[in-house]
Amino acid sequence: MLKPFTDWFRRGGRRREFDPAGSMMAFAGLGTGGSASAARTSLPGVDRALVGVVLALIMLGTVMVYSASIALADSPRYNVAPTHFVARHVLSLGIAFCAAAIAFQVPMATWQRLAPWIFAGAMVLLVLVLIPGVGKGVNGARRWVPLGFLNLQPSELMKVACVLYAANFTVRKQDYMHHFGKGFLPMAVVMAMIGALLLLQPDLGAFGVIVAIAMGILFLGGVNGKLFAGITVVLAGAFTLVIWLSPWRRERIFAYLDPWSEGNALGKAYQLSHSLIAFGRGEWFGVGLGGSVEKLHYLPEAHTDFILAVLGEELGLVGVLAVVVLFYWMVKRAFEIGRQAIALERTFAGLVAQGVGLWIGVQAFINIGVATGLLPTKGLTLPLMSYGGSALLSTLTALAILLRVDKENRILMRGGRA
Repeated sequence: MLKPFTDWFRRGGRRREFDPAGSMMAFAGLGTGGSASAARTSLPGVDRALVGVVLALIMLGTVMVYSASIALADSPRYNVAPTHFVARHVLSLGIAFCAAAIAFQVPMATWQRLAPWIFAGAMVLLVLVLIPGVGKGVNGARRWVPLGFLNLQPSELMKVACVLYAANFTVRKQDYMHHFGKGFLPMAVVMAMIGALLLLQPDLGAFGVIVAIAMGILFLGGVNGKLFAGITVVLAGAFTLVIWLSPWRRERIFAYLDPWSEGNALGKAYQLSHSLIAFGRGEWFGVGLGGSVEKLHYLPEAHTDFILAVLGEELGLVGVLAVVVLFYWMVKRAFEIGRQAIALERTFAGLVAQGVGLWIGVQAFINIGVATGLLPTKGLTLPLMSYGGSALLSTLTALAILLRVDKENRILMRGGRA
C-alpha cells in the first residue's frame, strides 16, 4: 500500500525519470536551445552554490559564537579572555577544513570499501569514552576523549560512520530489503549496540539523530513499507519508554509543555524560558549585533546549543528565517545530488548523499525546534554554527563527501570515469 508513495518520495516527488543530458545543461546554466557538448565543456567541477551556502553558515556561525561567548570571560566558571572561545572555534574550523580537504580527495569506491572499518573504529571510540581515565566527564555526562588541542566526541564521528555503514549495508542487502531477518534485523542489532553505548554516556539526542539516519537510508534504499511503519512505531515506543523511565528526562518533558508555570521557569525550563525571551526581544530585525542581553549569563550554553536564540535576539526573525532557508536549500541540494547519483547507477554514493542531507536536516530541525520551544530541550548543536570542535569536524567531513559524490556525478555526466 505504501509502495507508490515511497517510490514517489525516492524520486523527489517527480514522475519523470532523471535525464543526464538535461541535468548537465541545467548545471551549466543552458536553456533548451543549448547543446550537450556545450554543457560538457561548461559544467563546473564543484557545486559552487553549495560551497557558498556552507561558507555562509560557517561565517555567520563564527560571528555569533564570538558574540554569544564574549561575556563568558566575566564568569568565574571559565575565567578566560573574551576571544577564548572564538579562537578555539577558528582553530577547530582549521582542523575541520583540513579533514574535509582530505575526505574530498577519497573516491566513493574507497569510502564504500572502508565503511565497515570506519564504523568499527567509531564503535571502539564509543567504548573508550566510557573508560575512567580515558573519557572526560562534564556536567554528569561522559562524552569526550581529551586530545589536548581538541576534545573529541565519538558520538559525532559515529554520525559519519553511520551514514557510510547504512548506505553500504543497504547496497549489500538490496535483495533482502523486504525481509525482516536479513534486511532489517542485522541493522537493528547494530543500532541497539550504539544505543546502549550512547545511553551510558548519556546522549539520547545523538542516538536519536543516528537512528534517524539509519532508518532514513533504509527507507530510501527500498525497505518494505509495512515493515518500516511497524519498526517506526516500535522505535517511537522505545524512545518514549526510555524517557518515561528516566525521572530527569520526564521532568524536562513536563517542563517543556508548560515552561512558564510556577517553578518551571526557574527550574527545568530555565533554558527554554530565557531562549523564548531572547526570541521575543529580537522581534523582526533584532536589537543589533552584539546587543543581546540574554547572553549575559542568563541563557546557559548560549554559544553552543542555544546559539540560534542569541541570533534571534540580535538579528531578529529575519536572521532566523535566513538560517532556516540556508539549511533547507542545503538539504534539498543533498537529496538532488543523491538522486542524480542513483540515476547514474551509483547507489552507494546516492544513499550517502541523501544520508548526509537527512543528518543535517534532522539535527538542524531538532536544534531549531528546541530553541523555539517546539520540541523538548535536548543537547544538540546547530550544524556548522554552534561552538564545538567535534561537531564541526564531522559535519564538514560529511559535506566534503557530499561534494565528492557531486564531483563524480559531474565527471560521469561529462562522459568521463569517476
